[in-house]
Amino acid sequence: MQDILIAGGGIGGFTAALSLHQAGFPVRIFESVEQVQALGLGINLLPHAVRELDELGLLDDLMAAGLASNTLSYFTKRGELIWTEPRGRAAGYKWPQVSIHRGELQRILFEAVIERIGADRIHTGHHLHRFDQTADGVTAEFVNRRTGAVSGSAVGSLLIAADGIHSVVRRHFYPDEGMPIWNGAILWRGLAEGPPVFDGKTLIWAGHARQKFVFYPISPVVDGRQQLNFIAELVFDDQVLSEREDWNKAGNLDDFLPSFEDWNFDWLDVPGLIRSAPGTFQFPMVDRDPLPRWTNGRVTLLGDAAHPMYPIGSNGASQGILDARALSGCLTSYPQDPFRALERYDEVRRPPTSGIVLANRGNGPEVPMTLVEERAPDGFDDINDVITPDEVLQVTEGYRRAAGFAMADLNERPSLGTTAY
Repeated sequence: MQDILIAGGGIGGFTAALSLHQAGFPVRIFESVEQVQALGLGINLLPHAVRELDELGLLDDLMAAGLASNTLSYFTKRGELIWTEPRGRAAGYKWPQVSIHRGELQRILFEAVIERIGADRIHTGHHLHRFDQTADGVTAEFVNRRTGAVSGSAVGSLLIAADGIHSVVRRHFYPDEGMPIWNGAILWRGLAEGPPVFDGKTLIWAGHARQKFVFYPISPVVDGRQQLNFIAELVFDDQVLSEREDWNKAGNLDDFLPSFEDWNFDWLDVPGLIRSAPGTFQFPMVDRDPLPRWTNGRVTLLGDAAHPMYPIGSNGASQGILDARALSGCLTSYPQDPFRALERYDEVRRPPTSGIVLANRGNGPEVPMTLVEERAPDGFDDINDVITPDEVLQVTEGYRRAAGFAMADLNERPSLGTTAY
């Protein structure tokens, strides 16, 4: 087989490269930026994604760079406990849930690609500009995004588009989609350093659908302190996105901190934590509608190019990792029929991820927080008078099943990379 061309050197693209290489397929990666850097803030990897990275031999690296989270707790806007549940191995999974700096995850994957596949198989400064396919292969042309000059072309057996929410390949097949869909929510994300909250391994969701604060540590406690990732979210009535979203756009405290000034709980000083961060980044919560198909002949979509979703439930990067592993498994199942392999990949991955996109639009596993706000906006004496454990479990367990990390199923089934499709 000719090289499999992968457009995009992010989490999904690098995981796909490692998975395909592990399965014996030759790959080349083409990344838009001229230098791959460890950028970003915190990220959560759910057990089903960690399991697949473990299959690639990366679990020790993940644990060295991140933190195994063991608890998720929901709170009201007043800091009242709604619900708490174990996570990862503490819940009985065979694999942990890992909280890690996105840049560290990118670094781990990048270094693994260089070591296993070779630096000469990674082409930076190569932004996919156009492509053509025939019955025999795919030809892709790349440009330097900074200068606009043609930076090269490549011929391969397949083209895997892991080129993000503004995917060139997706736009080729769906030219009328336009801008991503914004739900009116703005996220302000930041990293601070401080003393551990609770046991130093707890994820916290506080608030409700229109105002929320997410908080989790991404490093072990050292000398009484650890790295703390946070997201402050507000929903506005205006839902027209006037400019392209940018993960690197600096946030302004005046735009959101006043709304959180009274969120000073006895277990966490939210405004104090926000002020202690060296800076924040502002980002609109956007997604796109699910597609009727990802695969067209020798070309298919992966990760955010296929299913950009609201960052709810820790599923964005995790689902991209699952895509990569399932793609490898499908090509292994149909090594002589790449058309069928990509069709099967579409059949396996598109329906569940479409379901997650839609579930996240309805706040996914965070629904109980909004129910409590609606039923008891002024607080409560006993949470069981407001929402029952069965109501919460119906939401959370349903979301786990939809997202593919229901514990019993995950612990028993084979890896997506070795499943017979």
